[in-house]
Amino acid sequence: MTYFLTILAVGIIFLGLKSFKVVPQQEAYVVERWGQFHNVLEPGLRFLVPVMDKLAYRHSLKEIPLDVPSQVCITRDNTQLTVDGVLYFQVTDPQLASYGSSNYILAITQLAQTTLRSVIGRMELDKTFEERDDINRTVVAALDEAAVSWGVKVLRYEIKDLVPPQEILRSMQQQITAEREKRARIAESEGRKIEQINLADGQRQAEIKKSEGDAQAAVNESNGEKVAQINRAEGEAQALLLVAKATAESINLIAGAVRQPGGMEAVNLKVAEQYVEQFGKLAKESNTLIMPANVADIGSLVSAGMHIVQGNKANQGVLKP
Repeated sequence: MTYFLTILAVGIIFLGLKSFKVVPQQEAYVVERWGQFHNVLEPGLRFLVPVMDKLAYRHSLKEIPLDVPSQVCITRDNTQLTVDGVLYFQVTDPQLASYGSSNYILAITQLAQTTLRSVIGRMELDKTFEERDDINRTVVAALDEAAVSWGVKVLRYEIKDLVPPQEILRSMQQQITAEREKRARIAESEGRKIEQINLADGQRQAEIKKSEGDAQAAVNESNGEKVAQINRAEGEAQALLLVAKATAESINLIAGAVRQPGGMEAVNLKVAEQYVEQFGKLAKESNTLIMPANVADIGSLVSAGMHIVQGNKANQGVLKP
């Protein structure tokens, strides 16, 4: 009897321990009671009724990356492409994920492959490399629409590789090389064109600057000559004024000296000396000698000159107020 009670107690303890379940964070447990769906256990310590309840499915609610196997797709221009990608999804409804499909991961993988073949089949080879984002969005939209009944949310799809056949790769490489050579030739010709334009423009600018410089030099030279002429004219005028002033002052000095006592005798002597001096120069410098009618009478000539001087002096005295 004691042995039986011990076994019963151990069995009760074991069933009690099995009845408590700890659900981790970001996980969901699906519980069946008598073979039917009962509820979904949320994270924390949960209790199951022994014998009646059964833990049927466990699901992770985290974002799950799924590697989609590579496959051969045929483009619109009949070119084969080997394509593989990565799919990211998340379980949003544990009940549908448990009963909506027998294997939702396999279903998502197969649907991703068939959708990708369909999308690439509508494109040409060059477009598949250019429109990878459009391909990804189309696959995600198709998968998300179908995965609603599986309790799964498809977040995104990314193509990892697009590998064409080796012949296509070689032809693409040749095309790229030819395109780069063409761009290099175009760039070189554009460089020569710009160089010629710059040289011509520089020559034209140099000629314009030279002509402007010549014109400015001519203007400056003309202005300088004009200024020089004006300065010379002003200098000559100043010289004439100075000569006139000097002459007037000398005349005034002579006139003043004549009025002084003995001034007339000095004038007579000066006139006689100049007369004899000039007459002597005339005899030396010319073979032809012009003699005055009264050459012997020099005193009369001096006397005549003095009469003129005295007459001018008398006139000045008459006119003097």
